[in-house]
Amino acid sequence: MHVEFRPPSIAPLPVAEAGPGFDPLDDPVRASLLGAHAHLAERRGRVLRYPLDVSPFLSMPHDPGPADWDDVAALVGEGGDVPLTGAAAVPPAGWEEAANIPGVQLTGERVAGAHDAGAVRLGPADVPEMLDLVARTKPGPFLPRTVELGGYLGIRLGGALVAMAGQRLRPPGWTEISAVCTDPAHRGRGLATRLVLAVAAGIRDRGETPFLHASAANTHAIGLYERLGFRLRRTTEFRTVRVPARERIEGGP
Repeated sequence: MHVEFRPPSIAPLPVAEAGPGFDPLDDPVRASLLGAHAHLAERRGRVLRYPLDVSPFLSMPHDPGPADWDDVAALVGEGGDVPLTGAAAVPPAGWEEAANIPGVQLTGERVAGAHDAGAVRLGPADVPEMLDLVARTKPGPFLPRTVELGGYLGIRLGGALVAMAGQRLRPPGWTEISAVCTDPAHRGRGLATRLVLAVAAGIRDRGETPFLHASAANTHAIGLYERLGFRLRRTTEFRTVRVPARERIEGGP
């Protein structure tokens, strides 16, 4: 029997911070930093970001003005890269686009998940192995304290960590599945499928709905997620801009 899952009723985020008509999934970074991850938020004016050893993500307000871009520059520093989330904010003159990668956002309203006795919980003691696995598989940003964002699960074979996945952004009613990766020597054995379903089950246990992001070019991963029941919500862009030198910000030569 098909069961339709729905996100639980969640108190809305403050309009002054999120913007009128704000949908948490349109800027899950801001929604997380205003909600479940507020204890991690670093703020300057209306600009929010995670600590640099937790996540590279930064969030602009829905209607950024010159003062907000000045706050970004002060937070990040000259020459620093700024991953933009949410609305397609246009940076001031002098700011360069460092990267623009087409992506997709998928939601799992129909994904129930499945707990897996073979998946072990990963914590701070496992971070060196997690960082090594990420360096070899490149699933996306994972830093020394990223594990603090949510429950990470792994599969060990012969004592070695060969696959992992975990929970990252937490906008109200939703939790993002992230860092899905498998050692190249162990691919094709369904380990990623097992972990995605196990992480999804933990999200469901909390009364929330899983979602995730992927590069549009990663058609193999997208196909896997769609077979598990995830559906495309929207296309997006993973944009990064670079803070110019101060003299360029101030209109100097």
